[in-house]
Amino acid sequence: MRSVVITGTSTGIGFGSAKVLISRGFRVFGSVRKQADADRLKAELGANFVPLLFDVTDEAAVSAAAVEVRAALGGETLAGLVNNAGIAVSGPLLEMPVADFRSQLEVNVLGPVIATKAFAPLLGADPSLKGPPGRIVMISSVAGKNGNPLMSPYSTSKHAVEGLAESLRREFMLFGIDVIVIGPGAVKTPIWDKTGDVGVTASAQSPFLPAQQRLRAYARNLAETGLPAEQIGELVFDVLTKPNPKVRYEISPEPMRMLMMRILPKRMLDRMIAKRLGLVGKP
Repeated sequence: MRSVVITGTSTGIGFGSAKVLISRGFRVFGSVRKQADADRLKAELGANFVPLLFDVTDEAAVSAAAVEVRAALGGETLAGLVNNAGIAVSGPLLEMPVADFRSQLEVNVLGPVIATKAFAPLLGADPSLKGPPGRIVMISSVAGKNGNPLMSPYSTSKHAVEGLAESLRREFMLFGIDVIVIGPGAVKTPIWDKTGDVGVTASAQSPFLPAQQRLRAYARNLAETGLPAEQIGELVFDVLTKPNPKVRYEISPEPMRMLMMRILPKRMLDRMIAKRLGLVGKP
């Protein structure tokens, strides 16, 4: 049985991916931070779901989980690592404590670094293991290629994930370990419900307050109209199993909007986004 580690499986893309992969015959080692979530997922997903209790920013806990997975593999390689766990920090940069920005980077950037260092030996960097090399899937975002106002920590973190994946894809060719990026658009996931609750709320006197209120309304709409998390899970399955995957996949419920973001001049996009959020200042 092929085995995969997925970080952040309690909800959203992580849960949807675990559900799909188990239905396709994989054993999933899924990270959660709370025992209650471990118990819930074990009951819901069955015997082929093995919970791992760790926070992706806790290097010692992640390393301990890798030891647990190694023992369960019995000398075989791991088929995949899905670096999915993440948070979304929002707010105007000028009013945001540096600690909030740092927290975003700790989870979304250093989390994948810590997980990759811990599990890469099981993917094939350790030559003593038997079986084909595994693959790493980095869950990025359309924000990994675009910068959203009032979401600079999140956009920064996802740009960093894209650069990390590009570097590791070339670095890990030594071991035959491929690294693939999935950059989803809006997905029905609690990360959108939490946007604005993590980070800073603009003050009542802030010139950014109206724009932040519009952004939060847009985020709440995304939570209702985004892609089902299982659809991203199906793409994760394809990326882990197809013979020659692309290096990056983008999937969005708004393909025309994504096309516009790619082809329109940046200055034009700046004006359109600013007008939509009310960020037009003095000429």
